Amino acid sequence: MGNASAVNLQTRIQDLLQRIASYEVYEIAIELGIIWLLVFAVVRFVQGTRAAAALRGVAVLLVVLVLAGLALRVLGGAQGFQRLYFLANSLFAIIAIALVVIFQPELRRAALRLGEAGLFRSTPSDIVKTVSSVVDACAYLSKTRIGALIILERQVGLEGLTEGGTRLDAAISTRLLQTIFYPGTALHDLAVVIRGKIVRAAGVQLPLAEPAEMPDPTLGSRHRAAVGLTKECDAIAVVVSEETGAIRTAERGRLSVPMDPDELRKYLMLRLEQVSPERGTTAVEKDVLDARDRREPATAAEKAEAEALAAATKPARSKEST
Repeated sequence: MGNASAVNLQTRIQDLLQRIASYEVYEIAIELGIIWLLVFAVVRFVQGTRAAAALRGVAVLLVVLVLAGLALRVLGGAQGFQRLYFLANSLFAIIAIALVVIFQPELRRAALRLGEAGLFRSTPSDIVKTVSSVVDACAYLSKTRIGALIILERQVGLEGLTEGGTRLDAAISTRLLQTIFYPGTALHDLAVVIRGKIVRAAGVQLPLAEPAEMPDPTLGSRHRAAVGLTKECDAIAVVVSEETGAIRTAERGRLSVPMDPDELRKYLMLRLEQVSPERGTTAVEKDVLDARDRREPATAAEKAEAEALAAATKPARSKEST
């Protein structure tokens, strides 16, 4: 009896090896390549999120179930261990349902990113106006220690969020942003959403990132909201700290280091407009510099800054004219 079982086991192993040997090499290579790309994409997508630890646990469980299934196939053949087969299939179904529940935020984020298909494009003049207004407002708010959270909508629409705030649909300006975030106003404590050169809504409540996802646990709710929103869409968040006056940006769930207004201006221009390889700079950057040259300085400091900027850009413009 024992010899017969050993012979049957050996026969099943040989059958399995023969089946594997019958596969085409290119077919196996293509399948393994596709599987590797899918696994890499999933790992890259959840890297640095709460789902990463859960994904590792699920991967271990799936490997155990697959190995157990292979062992049952070899030991029991097509008709053996039917109850264990049923249990394994049931576990796979349960795991599939559990994955949808566990990774619901990540699945929602993936669905949102699939919508990044260029549905919204700002013209260069719109970006010039928006960048100038946001940077000038943030410079003032930083200097006066007034907290602010400004969301720059890009390709993924934020209509679902703006519906919960106060709809403005007002032309963007530095004074409007300063007024919205001035302490004591009804809308100062939440976020402003901007689309193109239009302030769509103010007083907008945003999803908060978990404290463990923040690079600095001392950062407040504005920074958590900036990280929480930008994890789920392609928007850019600009945050001004009420305590320190530091200006930071958030994109793709990552918070920048503090930056000054000039760095903020450069960052927003580079992120909101593609770089022109012919000139090595953006069209928006040149337009912003021209607009700043034409604007009448309001203070002596601004006048000195404008004169320095004009002197720095004069050689480049003379070269272009020749």
